[in-house]
Amino acid sequence: MLEKLHGIEQRFAEIEKALAEVGNDYKRAAALAKERADLEPLVRKAAAYRRVLQQIEEARQLAEEGEDPELKALARAELDDLLPRQAQLEAEIKRLLLPKDPRDERNVIMEIRAGTGGEEAALFAADLFRMYARYAERQGWKVEVLSANETGLGGFKEITFLIKGQGAYSRLKYEAGVHRVQRVPTTESQGRIHTSTATVAVLAEVDDVEIDIPDKDIKIDVYKSAGAGGQNVQKNATAVRITHLPTGIVVACQDERSQLQNKMRAMSILKARLYEIEEARRRAEVEQARRAQVGSGERSEKIRTYNFPQSRVTDHRINKSVYNLPAVLDGELDDFIDELATRDEAQRLAALEETPPAA
Repeated sequence: MLEKLHGIEQRFAEIEKALAEVGNDYKRAAALAKERADLEPLVRKAAAYRRVLQQIEEARQLAEEGEDPELKALARAELDDLLPRQAQLEAEIKRLLLPKDPRDERNVIMEIRAGTGGEEAALFAADLFRMYARYAERQGWKVEVLSANETGLGGFKEITFLIKGQGAYSRLKYEAGVHRVQRVPTTESQGRIHTSTATVAVLAEVDDVEIDIPDKDIKIDVYKSAGAGGQNVQKNATAVRITHLPTGIVVACQDERSQLQNKMRAMSILKARLYEIEEARRRAEVEQARRAQVGSGERSEKIRTYNFPQSRVTDHRINKSVYNLPAVLDGELDDFIDELATRDEAQRLAALEETPPAA
């Protein structure tokens, strides 16, 4: 652990030096300041950890080699305090060392679709939408409906909405999956309990794609523009052909008067094409993620059950039940989300500890 912390402390010192020398490059200064802010809590914990290790070494040496019985007893008592502090700092540092999901601070796009159960499933989808809207309101986030397919009784066959707020994805990402409801529908004359489902997909909002084309990725050829002959034939090589080597895309431009203008136009076209490719890839990834989260909507694929007769909500992933269904539907989700986040962190810590050190 100390070796890993040493590398982080070195990087922190490099950032401090770079910030002092960055000058008027505001974009770089902002990037460095963000990285510094991300590393600072870990660097502070590392400093505290090193101090505790030093104090433990001194106390242990005194307890083992000291001549004064009273001082040796004090040293042993100090060790009794320091060793738990060492364990606590190690646990905190391990948590800080966990790789962060870069999407955690983003807004989220949520999709709720009625699954098995017909009109009752659509009404349940509407209940879930209101639940998430109330949760967002409690967090001080904003909700914006992007599209909705309503039914005649006030349900939703599907609804897609954006939740804007810092850290929205970090909290709501655990809501993805199939939600099941057990209740007596208002249209049920014999009082039988029906089971219906709705599926929830949670997607991080994606920033605009910026296309950066390294010089090594392109080949530029210049040649004389083709013309009708006579005075219109270009005597200089002003036409430009750009080949994007990774994709094989070729863009040629000869309509402008100068080589520079043709190059700028060709680069603009190439960037537009690469942007479209990136967008298509992103859309495919989003759709794949959505399908993976949603599943088929069958009753057996549930992550959470909302049982109205018992006023019970059970999250099957953590085997946790809350017997206050109205409060949960009013947006009190933190009990579930906190425990799901804790479990996720524990699993990632276990994976981190199992990862062999790099050779």
